[in-house]
Amino acid sequence: MIGAHTDSPTLRVKPVRFDRDLSIAGRAMVKTEKGEYVQKLVRIDRPILRIPTLAIHLDRQETFAFNKETQLFPIAGLVAAELNRTGETSKSATPEIPTKSDKTPDNTFTPFQASTERHHPYLVELLANEAGVPAASIVDFEMVLYDTQKACIGGLNNELIFSARLDNLGMSYCSIIGLINSLSSSSALDYECSIRLISLFDHEEIGSNTAQGADSDFLPAVIRRLSGIGIGKDNRTAYEQTLARSFLVSADMAHSVNPNYATKYEPDHKPEMNKGTVIKVNANARYATNSPGIVLIQEIARRRQVPLQLFVVRNDSSCGSTIGPMLAAALGARTLDLGNPQLSMHSIRETGGVYDVDHGVKLFESFFEHFSELESKIFVD
Repeated sequence: MIGAHTDSPTLRVKPVRFDRDLSIAGRAMVKTEKGEYVQKLVRIDRPILRIPTLAIHLDRQETFAFNKETQLFPIAGLVAAELNRTGETSKSATPEIPTKSDKTPDNTFTPFQASTERHHPYLVELLANEAGVPAASIVDFEMVLYDTQKACIGGLNNELIFSARLDNLGMSYCSIIGLINSLSSSSALDYECSIRLISLFDHEEIGSNTAQGADSDFLPAVIRRLSGIGIGKDNRTAYEQTLARSFLVSADMAHSVNPNYATKYEPDHKPEMNKGTVIKVNANARYATNSPGIVLIQEIARRRQVPLQLFVVRNDSSCGSTIGPMLAAALGARTLDLGNPQLSMHSIRETGGVYDVDHGVKLFESFFEHFSELESKIFVD
């Protein structure tokens, strides 16, 4: 199994980052003509928002600080431009407050105001246009802000990736392509005794404690159903036996050494971009890696000639975590944490290595192809 997460740090509408060309994307719940409620995915593909910083001339603070409630609002446009678009005056643009005589008939009563009243009507109109529905049919929506600048290849020798959300779409991509490639041969599963599985979760960046997160019952429930296929009702320990023979790779991007802050890294563990996937180790179990897992991944990497690196944080430094430890605890399955190295994790614009994408894909492809064979050769009392 390979587990990863697809979410990246951002904020919902309310805003996100400073001085970037931002737009919005997410899902809208729409009422159809049949009275059904369906989900529509929406992405406005042009800059419509910006969160401006205060000019340094007006606030010469040594460290950049801001109030999350009062100084994070995005600018979407100017009042005069909106009035010109709609042909309204500033007086007519102010909505009237209904009086008691303006009672809504019972058959059209709604507990909330319409979405065009709770949000800027032109924003709702833009979402409706993208979804291909009337604005009045949008009941509610969940939107996040994103940077409209496209990902690109950079560096003097085109060896770097400049992109948003490398953490953790980078490892999500490698796991998907690795699984697909492992099945490219028509005989790939002829002698396979394991189930090849990837599970991509949401909400890792906020704790995973949601229905879509790794701390939910989703993966255990899937494995429980899979483990009973073809066995019947007699074997009551099929699920436990399956977990005992399983291995989970927790795939989450890792930290590359930043040459401007080299002292922040443990001297003997400074991973570099384009030099291979990073195995993460932590004595306090912030990562789930142990020696038997390292032995397995090392042999899997050797078979495809994929370079590996090790990462250990400094003793005087805090350490992040992943979905690895929580899934290891929930499943009781052997688990290892790894990821491709990157710079500026959780920035709106991150940096990774071009060749590490190939390293990650080949490593996961080899993992799916060779796990069943190698698993029986590693003995732990």
